[in-house]
Amino acid sequence: MSMRAPRFATLGVTALFAAMACTQAMADEVQVAVAANFTAPIQAIAKDFEKDTGHKLVAAFGATGQFYTQIKNGAPFEVFLAADDSIPVKLEKEGDTVAGSRFTYAVGTLALWSAKEGYVDAKGEVLKKNDYKHLSIANPKAAPYGLAATQVLDKLKLTDATRSKLVEGQNITQAFQFVSTGNAELGFVALSQIYQNGKVTSGSAWIVPAELHDPIKQDAVILTKGKDNPAAKALMDYLKGPKATAIIKSYGYEL
Repeated sequence: MSMRAPRFATLGVTALFAAMACTQAMADEVQVAVAANFTAPIQAIAKDFEKDTGHKLVAAFGATGQFYTQIKNGAPFEVFLAADDSIPVKLEKEGDTVAGSRFTYAVGTLALWSAKEGYVDAKGEVLKKNDYKHLSIANPKAAPYGLAATQVLDKLKLTDATRSKLVEGQNITQAFQFVSTGNAELGFVALSQIYQNGKVTSGSAWIVPAELHDPIKQDAVILTKGKDNPAAKALMDYLKGPKATAIIKSYGYEL
């Protein structure tokens, strides 16, 4: 006597495969231009984002000013996570963004850092001692953290004294690399590059007081190319959620 599988079991498997196909069909990919200082946080966020939404985040990292030029020249980015608020506002005024999508996803913190333990004191007095050969900063014309570094030097009246010592990176990642490889004894970096879960992870650092430079408000915006991509909207919503904000805070950013 032959046995026939129960009808409800067959329907259950069919429904399961239909649900899986629907989930796959709903999953999209989003191309994101990410300010270099936010590299580690977005890599951590991307894993949860993909797991929780099914969407895939594809990131490119660089200086905010350089991304502006690339976007104006037709780069395929759909979301922009900038290192400031002025460039996203500029793109907004020029009609290159989705209206109403811009918001501040993080407020950055600047740090003076050396790869050497004990080299940088808690008040940054090492800057005034002037016994170092090279001071690394990001290009102030392209990277907001580099601009903030020049504002700090100006406030401390050290612009002239440090001018011949400056080593400029194209972005904050390269500025960090100059210090981490020993090509510069110290440098201004994003706190997020050296900080995790409440402490500096290597070397020595001075967390620069916020009043020494303009606020580093980092804005996110959906670009015109992402207006019809559900993954772009999903990412913006996810960045405001509890998982993403917890990660952002863990890297020393304010919200």
